[in-house]
Amino acid sequence: MTSIVIGNCGFGFAPVHPDGRERAMLTMTRVEAIPYASMKTGMPWDWTTFPEFLDSIERHPKALNILPYVPVSPLLTWVMGLEEAKSRPPTEKEEREICRLLDEAMDAGACGWSAQRLDPNGPACVQRDFDGTPMVSDLMSDDTCLALARVLGRRNEGFIQMTLASGNPEHDLRHFEQLAEVSGRPVLFNVVQPRDSLPFVHRGNIAWLESCRDRGLRVYGQAVTVDTGMAFTFEDWNLFDECAAWAEATTGTVEQRKNKLSDPARREALRAPMPRIITDQFDLIFITTAARTELKEYEGLTLRELAERTGKHPVDAMLDVAVADDLRTEFYAPGPNQNLDFLKEMLDYPWLIPGVSDGGAHTKFFTGGQYPTDLLERVVRERGMLSLEEAHWRLSALPALCAGFRDRGFLREGAPADVVVYDYEKLHVRPMEIVHDLPGGEWRRVRKAEGFRSIMVNGQVTIENDRESGAHPGRLLRHGAA
Repeated sequence: MTSIVIGNCGFGFAPVHPDGRERAMLTMTRVEAIPYASMKTGMPWDWTTFPEFLDSIERHPKALNILPYVPVSPLLTWVMGLEEAKSRPPTEKEEREICRLLDEAMDAGACGWSAQRLDPNGPACVQRDFDGTPMVSDLMSDDTCLALARVLGRRNEGFIQMTLASGNPEHDLRHFEQLAEVSGRPVLFNVVQPRDSLPFVHRGNIAWLESCRDRGLRVYGQAVTVDTGMAFTFEDWNLFDECAAWAEATTGTVEQRKNKLSDPARREALRAPMPRIITDQFDLIFITTAARTELKEYEGLTLRELAERTGKHPVDAMLDVAVADDLRTEFYAPGPNQNLDFLKEMLDYPWLIPGVSDGGAHTKFFTGGQYPTDLLERVVRERGMLSLEEAHWRLSALPALCAGFRDRGFLREGAPADVVVYDYEKLHVRPMEIVHDLPGGEWRRVRKAEGFRSIMVNGQVTIENDRESGAHPGRLLRHGAA
């Protein structure tokens, strides 16, 4: 990696009024599962407005180039207040101010705007606020989104990233088309993911994306190309939030969660319907580790096997072990995208951008940042699903063109020297591990890579033989350029 876009899904920390900082951090503890201590310790909060936020990024040392989205949730909250933004659409006056703030952020160097719009009552609403309520962006109207798209159209710059699941797929696809039509700018459709149980979804997405291209609409798909399996404990898990009973039972402190998850009165609601977004087969979730000695006999068992051994429903078997272990039991949910034929179908479409790393989000149960190395190692070298040249295009030039990076994504004389040199035969994604390197003494899961001889950012080496050099040559790329 040499350059990144930050602020995915419409969540972020600018603009934020000083008296809203605590609430903004609490929001992120659940919706993106970022440890509170890391935010409290690590963020200087030397900004209030979005332009000031960019100035802060520019001042601080960084090893990567950064290009920021304007996240819409803070925009609406700044203008309307949190409770109002969650209860009604903006007035005409408020909408004008929201658009003015977007203009101001774009003037300062933002690359566009992002939003998560998941129907609070729909099956895909897995990312909620810390109190279990929907996110501000989930409640945005189509009209407000189109108003923001018109800002980019008038400026003829920037792009839009959106995750949209209203419960009406036809409406959702048409809305993406409207955003592309109104703005005239690239729109990133998030996310295209093959699911073993629902192959018609990714096939339909690809057919629709191609029809957009045929009509001159620059809609790109952001594709999941890595195994999305997740390791988690119920100490901080939130990705069963699609089910209201699970969302309610997994909010609060560890002690509060224990009490709710052990409550017999809640179990019936937790048993049906069972979560399906993260994994296709709930009963194939398995126990990786247990903290208590008397529970270690269950390590390696799937919930199906655990249920058979204990004579319980898989949900009861799972939660009884978790509660007895003070929620420290680690489970692993296999990703829903195990079929390699479906992955090949997706990769055959040239306008899909590999990604969805989730960056620094969901730090304690998901790692997706390995996708560039995984693509080169597993997809290109081991499986031959993609040519090396096409993989390079998908990982560098294509996302650079979509996001508006200037003079990056290509090896070109006179361009900034952002260069990755690797040993093709030695490329390898290491197993998942836990590292204690976050501010505030917090830990996260990572999957490191090997086989990288040298990574240069703006002509300075940041990685040499898989080791960090300690250099921080990264820059804030206002308007896509340093």
